[in-house]
Amino acid sequence: MQRDPASRLKLSHFRLIAAVAEHGQMSPAAAALSMTQPAASRMLREIERLVGAPLFERHARGMSPTEVGRLLSRHADTLLTEVRAAIVEVEEFKQGKGGRVRVGAVTGAAVGYVMPAIQKLKATSPNADVHIDVAPSDALIRDLMAGHFDFVLGRVPPPFDPRDFMISSGRSEIVDLVVRRDHPRAGANAMSIIDLGGYEWILQSVGAPVRVAVERAFIDAGGSIPPNIIHTTSLLAMIALLVTSDAIAPLSREVSDLLGGNGGGLGLAILPIREALVVDPYHLLSLRSRPLSPLALRLKGLVVQELARGTSP
Repeated sequence: MQRDPASRLKLSHFRLIAAVAEHGQMSPAAAALSMTQPAASRMLREIERLVGAPLFERHARGMSPTEVGRLLSRHADTLLTEVRAAIVEVEEFKQGKGGRVRVGAVTGAAVGYVMPAIQKLKATSPNADVHIDVAPSDALIRDLMAGHFDFVLGRVPPPFDPRDFMISSGRSEIVDLVVRRDHPRAGANAMSIIDLGGYEWILQSVGAPVRVAVERAFIDAGGSIPPNIIHTTSLLAMIALLVTSDAIAPLSREVSDLLGGNGGGLGLAILPIREALVVDPYHLLSLRSRPLSPLALRLKGLVVQELARGTSP
């Protein structure tokens, strides 16, 4: 099957069309493309033969585009702009300054370490397309395995095999008990967690690490796990419940610091308890079988730097 002659137009042809349309004369157009004038003239004749119509009218003052020439000049400008943008995007990708990176994290890690790393990345790479999701570890690992994330900060739950992951930079979470500022127990001296068993609690689902830490603290202190529980993984829902009730919510310290804790603008306070609430460490996880893009490697390195700034509890 014979190809349409116009389909044989090359990028160099469009560059010449754009240059002649811009300069209005063959000599400066050829010079702009580092060509000799005879070579540029031969190329223009070839283009017109392929298109089957003249593209420019020659006159004493120079060259002006025909209707077909104006149409092709417009498309040449669009094409060359796209090509330049593609080249810039490829270079930014190779340097880790462009492209897309997708990160998942548990709440404390997202607030304390991922967001500061993203801010530093965007300060030098504003065109980077960055996505972050906050979720429990089991959901994060499933999405990492499915290819939805480049890397995550979370824990490897059963039945996933830790050998499938590159694992680094573990961090434990300290948990604060957050209440509204005028809660009956706000401002009290340090108490045992079992003294709070009669209040309403806002907890994640059974088995969530923060919930496990709270339940373990009640059991270790000789108390019973609170029966009055509202279950949610939504930080926004937790805040709404806290400011409108006497409920207690365990939140990682990075989150309680972000919300203001004692004296913050949201009107929240932290209850002092004698028991230490520490959650098993989360880690920086990526798949061994999937290499990271330059941008993902840059962001991962920045997250590692943020993790290193803190001191493990």
